[in-house]
Amino acid sequence: MTSQLCPGKMAGPAARSWAGGPVNPFKGQREAAIRWTLRICALISVVGLFLMVAFLLRESLPAWREAGFTNLFAADWNPGRGKYGILIFLVGTMAVSAGGLMLGAPLALATAIYLHAYARPAWRRVIGKGLEVLAGIPSIILGWLGFTTLVPLVRSLAGGTGMGILPASMVLAVMILPTVATIARDSLDAVPESFAEASFSMGATRWQTLRRVIIPTAWPGIAVAMILGLGRALGETMAVAMVIGPATAFPRNLTTPTHTLTTKIMLEMGESTGVHRSSLFAMALVLLALSTLLILLVRLLSRKAVQEFPGGVLTC
Repeated sequence: MTSQLCPGKMAGPAARSWAGGPVNPFKGQREAAIRWTLRICALISVVGLFLMVAFLLRESLPAWREAGFTNLFAADWNPGRGKYGILIFLVGTMAVSAGGLMLGAPLALATAIYLHAYARPAWRRVIGKGLEVLAGIPSIILGWLGFTTLVPLVRSLAGGTGMGILPASMVLAVMILPTVATIARDSLDAVPESFAEASFSMGATRWQTLRRVIIPTAWPGIAVAMILGLGRALGETMAVAMVIGPATAFPRNLTTPTHTLTTKIMLEMGESTGVHRSSLFAMALVLLALSTLLILLVRLLSRKAVQEFPGGVLTC
């Protein structure tokens, strides 16, 4: 009778079940299984990265061995005659990406500043949702809009075909705007309010506070946003291919058709064989190296921000 009325005096598993819930002898094994499952899922991305790099190295090896470094980084592309120079496409990639960043970054930064300091809550919600929708639009749609609107406009203003670096840069500017604006806004919002309050107490206006306090403080995060936007532009293919030309030639001006690394790979991979195919994999390897350099630059800026602001308010 005592054991029925006083659970604390029970002996064995029955008492533990009453006081602390049922005891599961397989709990430790289940936790270990969950931990190993999650660990394997996390390792898949790392293993996939190494496999991708190994695959690119293996497939591009014939080009490095037979064509040679000098041939691959020359300015002449003519696979029929053994010329595999990728310099034209590298220049096109850098020109289009830089153009997209030059056009898109100021607009994105202005949007971030407005959302941070001037927009009312209703406008902040509307514009924020608009940026989310813009970020989700497929690139092929933006490329088609560029082909049907920007290309005829450039043709009517500058002559020629209307294709080239300028329309491609304009399309990329729209594509990178949500990324740069969102991260830049987060960096501005992360600045402690005490910074602005101290500036206001000294008699500074809102714009003076933004220009001399908030933006300089948030600049490491803003720079990271621009670098990530540049990385987004480097890898774009379909939208750029629809408005850049294409043509295997150095761009003479902003409206001259040219090629990028991604568009050249897309257009010729299906019909290439031998060293020609291997040289396209070498282009992909160069593109991967450029993206890796951008990631390292982002990490460097983030580390600098952590050193300057130990609280980590400006890191991404």
